Amino acid sequence: MGQCLPAWPLLLLPVLFLASKMPRVDSDLKLDFKDVLFRPKRSSLKSRSEVDLQRTFTFRNSKQTYTGIPIIAANMDTTGTFEMAQVLSKHTLFTTIHKHYSVEDWKNFAANHPECLEHVAASSGSGNADLEKLCAILEAVPALKYICLDVANGYSEYFVEFVKTVRGKFPKHTIMAGNVVTGEMVEELILSGADIIKVGIGPGSVCTTRIKTGVGYPQLSAVIECADSAHGLKGHIISDGGCSCPGDVAKAFGAGADFVMMGGMLAGHDQCSGEVIEKNGKMYKLFYGMSSDTAMKKYVGGVAEYRASEGRTVEVPYRGDVENTIRDVLGGLRSTCTYVGAAKLKELSRRTTFIRVTQQSNQMFT
Repeated sequence: MGQCLPAWPLLLLPVLFLASKMPRVDSDLKLDFKDVLFRPKRSSLKSRSEVDLQRTFTFRNSKQTYTGIPIIAANMDTTGTFEMAQVLSKHTLFTTIHKHYSVEDWKNFAANHPECLEHVAASSGSGNADLEKLCAILEAVPALKYICLDVANGYSEYFVEFVKTVRGKFPKHTIMAGNVVTGEMVEELILSGADIIKVGIGPGSVCTTRIKTGVGYPQLSAVIECADSAHGLKGHIISDGGCSCPGDVAKAFGAGADFVMMGGMLAGHDQCSGEVIEKNGKMYKLFYGMSSDTAMKKYVGGVAEYRASEGRTVEVPYRGDVENTIRDVLGGLRSTCTYVGAAKLKELSRRTTFIRVTQQSNQMFT
């Protein structure tokens, strides 16, 4: 005589089916730069001047070797300028040049400032016209070694295929690609041919993606998780966005970033594009996101009907020569290293213990 199966598993099937359709909530704690401070540790360093900020990397896919201080000016059209590159390269800092310069502009820059080419990248979107222009630039400036493939949403299958296409055309160039915020996508882009992955969705000071779309990821946690994934494949990452002070730059490196990209912190300087504006006796320069109304009106005639602007336009106080800001950032970074006992920037992440905080600083006199 056969045994009857209990009926209760069958009764649960509709519940399990419904559960599979429900949104998932990841309840693990995710942190931003403002949520932590470095825990100081014993140090044998006598002075900040002893700290070595230079890094040397050999990239997984291009096999090229880079040496420099791994801080990058963002490829926004106000900060990713040839003028910015001229100053930053003197300090061995890097500039991702924005994609709106012409091939002729690139030729002139390369002819007049060949010493800068070790520390600049040509930027490109993922369209056919973008690829044609990128090919023309790299053909016109053969000494250029770096490519920055920059889209707002690095999770697109089309973008992954575009990275593969660019790698196929330029097997010896170092490719930066992004933006993403999760380890699995970092791995996919590296395996598709990228060397350095840009990490960050929505943390930028003039980015409104999180407001318009509800999409994003706290930057400190994104860097920690993405660095772990990249380094497992001998890849590298850039922490792109979210830094408002030198301490945030140090936190990004402490979290495992190989490079840190800055936009707003470099805005408002002589080397940024745009005129100085005088208003109520004070001087300003415009700074805006590349998905803002301002940028889209400037380059494509306006915001397309099917999309929303995901950037804001702000007037930032005019700040003079960027040299002063560079010294401030590098000085802060050296000081961080002395507090945690890192003689080299390379050692900072190994010497880092973050503590969670509810307050960063006393704001009484700001």
